[in-house]
Amino acid sequence: MSTPAGARPSPGRRDSVRQRVAAELRAALIGGELTPGQVYSAPALATRFASSATPVREAMLELSRDGMVEVLPNTGFRVTEVTRAELDNLAEVRRLLEVPVMGDIAERHSDEDAARIRSLSPVVEAMQRAEEANDMVAYLTADTEFHTSFLSLHGNPELVQIVRRARERSRLHNLLPLAEAGQLTASTLEHGQMIEAALDRDRARMQELVAQHIGHVRGEWAGR
Repeated sequence: MSTPAGARPSPGRRDSVRQRVAAELRAALIGGELTPGQVYSAPALATRFASSATPVREAMLELSRDGMVEVLPNTGFRVTEVTRAELDNLAEVRRLLEVPVMGDIAERHSDEDAARIRSLSPVVEAMQRAEEANDMVAYLTADTEFHTSFLSLHGNPELVQIVRRARERSRLHNLLPLAEAGQLTASTLEHGQMIEAALDRDRARMQELVAQHIGHVRGEWAGR
């Protein structure tokens, strides 16, 4: 339902818009849709993300605290550069954390956890639809949901936040060209294979898949 003219949106609606814009901006940054070194104004981004300028400014200020953009007073926000060395470091952090933890989840999950693992299948399907539509914002939003939801089964929210931040600080400039060329499908299908490995309690297979998957992120996804 739309908000009547002249009426202020409810706090719940404002929070929902802010959260949507923040998620889409993060995905656009990770996916390389916002160019490093480029300056963007809040009004221009608001048009792009179909919102008012206020939630964009709030989201960008949050992103600035994470080092993903730089605030330029009275101008806008500059997207920060990430060096190859920084990308290597971020990928190493992910390998050190995600490979053994996902192996633990596969080997030791409960019956209740198994139901939650199965519930990730629709997220994989959403990724497949986004890939077919070349919608990298939707793709990366679903990708983040998949990995953080899976990792949360380990029961350590601090670990999930570390991995989330490492993912968000990466830049995957080559993702859209790969999708357009039909070369992203194998990587997308690895998510479904992770679900299968977990349900089979196959620790070795899970660790192999996760290591391979992180390799994509630092390799062809980043345009290396």
